[in-house]
Amino acid sequence: MRRAVTPARVRVLENDGDHTRDDVLATEEPLEIRLAAGDGDTRPVAVTMRTPGADFELAAGFLLTEGIVDGHAAVRRIDYCIDPGLPDRQRYNVVTVHLAAAHLPALSSLDRYGVVSSACGVCGKASLEALQSRGVTPLVPANRPAVARDVVYALPDALRAAQGAFHRTGGLHASGLFAAADGSPIVVREDIGRHNTVDKVAGWALMKDRLADLAGSVLMVSGRAGFEIVQKAAAARIPVVCAVSAPSSLAVAAAEELGLTLVGFLRGRRANVYAGADRLV
Repeated sequence: MRRAVTPARVRVLENDGDHTRDDVLATEEPLEIRLAAGDGDTRPVAVTMRTPGADFELAAGFLLTEGIVDGHAAVRRIDYCIDPGLPDRQRYNVVTVHLAAAHLPALSSLDRYGVVSSACGVCGKASLEALQSRGVTPLVPANRPAVARDVVYALPDALRAAQGAFHRTGGLHASGLFAAADGSPIVVREDIGRHNTVDKVAGWALMKDRLADLAGSVLMVSGRAGFEIVQKAAAARIPVVCAVSAPSSLAVAAAEELGLTLVGFLRGRRANVYAGADRLV
């Protein structure tokens, strides 16, 4: 199995001197996601650069937020590819998602994927019409769930406390799901890719058959809130997205169109609300 961190030796420059020491880096490796149907048809659908760990959740969440599967019952099982001809170093970098359906679904929405980089997220999806064509509808009601301001203020510290790999490397993003009622943590995942962390928490909910719980949750992300974060939250039916940094213009437009609450620059007891302020009390 691959590890989330990789050991390294670094030379440290300090004032007029230098020295070497051991360090750890955030691991970044490709993950190929394959789909298999009951009729035996198997097809690769995407390659994403990710930090190893929660790979099955990442694959399941990716398929959920891209509209390929719609719930727990759609996935029969997920496993690593262990083809004899596959080199050992690649064996845990290929995941096959076995669908309950007899045949593979239409995959035209994934034609844009070759390699999904850890930095850019869902490259090429640049319009709200693409979401609407997938049937991602606005979240209603616009004032539920109600989230207390103090709950929102506490989220960055709660997320940071759960970022074990980030504390070791300084190079990983995180997303966490928290209960809207009291801010209690539900699940936190880390990855080199900001969008991967959202897929991992969504995939966790799918695999645990807890997608219905997402309607009462808040998503807290460690960096900026780009369009891909908002569209994945909307696809997973998560009503509130909070970020420690800025949103993009398209993220705000998407949040407004899809009925999400979008909070940015959440630091200490201060934040900017860009959409859906009615949910905050």
